[in-house]
Amino acid sequence: MLALVEANRPAAKSDPRRRVIAVVNPAGGTASALAGRLKADLEKAFAEAGIAADVVIPSGSIEAAIKDAVARIASGEADVLAVGGGDGTLRTAAATLAGTKFPLAILPLGTRNHFARDLGVPLDLAQAIRLIVDGEAQPVDVGEVNGEVFINNSSIGIYPFLVADRERRQANGMRKPAAMLLALLRGLVRFPRRRLRINAGAEVVERRTPCLFVGNNAYDMNFLSLGRKQVDSGRLFVYVARARSALAFIWFALRAGLGAAQRRRDFDLMEVESFRIRARTSRLPVALDGEALMLSTPLEYRSRPGALTVLVPRR
Repeated sequence: MLALVEANRPAAKSDPRRRVIAVVNPAGGTASALAGRLKADLEKAFAEAGIAADVVIPSGSIEAAIKDAVARIASGEADVLAVGGGDGTLRTAAATLAGTKFPLAILPLGTRNHFARDLGVPLDLAQAIRLIVDGEAQPVDVGEVNGEVFINNSSIGIYPFLVADRERRQANGMRKPAAMLLALLRGLVRFPRRRLRINAGAEVVERRTPCLFVGNNAYDMNFLSLGRKQVDSGRLFVYVARARSALAFIWFALRAGLGAAQRRRDFDLMEVESFRIRARTSRLPVALDGEALMLSTPLEYRSRPGALTVLVPRR
């Protein structure tokens, strides 16, 4: 994958405009496949792009490594933070960078790279690195719930249930595909439906739903191309599934996958800047960019318009 750097191309001169600290999660989907070559290949890719970069691959907490890198940037040691890993890793970076003037460069080293795709960042690593020199800084929105930042989406109901179940099985030594399959089967058998009260300004909606999905900006509800056309509207889009049984939910998911799901019949939709969720429990499992957390209720969601600056292709 990092064979994307041409071996005999002469090294470019270091670009004085960009001093980079690159923090890479070695457990990221693509990064993990590179194993012991990761640091050397990244350093070579940065050098070929003419960028002076300090590549950090932490053996401990990725969050601590990112916070340390931001502190170094704030002290003037560098001016760009590059982060490699999946969307969960990028969420950690966004939580630290949101509200600052420091730009984030995305190294697409995750499995699905949803955030990179939505921003038009190339999935070819060499091209993504070139954006540090050739790209432009774009302010993008982040979402927030009870102080926890998310960059893509958040959800309540069956998805965080599946994530938590899968992670428990993986912790016991099961491989991820098998763990996810068994978690899915258990989820469909138990089919958790949450009774939620949603307050959005003057509007109050009560629903018992297997899935409430919060998009940081509007999502295409075709599940095969699940993504966003806009990342800076300053709005959250709340999708509430109406399915009352596991079979009905499977049928909804199949039709959504084909782009045939219909508003009103299949789901409710609200477009808001902020809203509150109350439940009949003091804590709820909540998914944020594919990671599950337990959060205290009520859940206070809000959009933070333009809070994060990301390097993207020039328009």
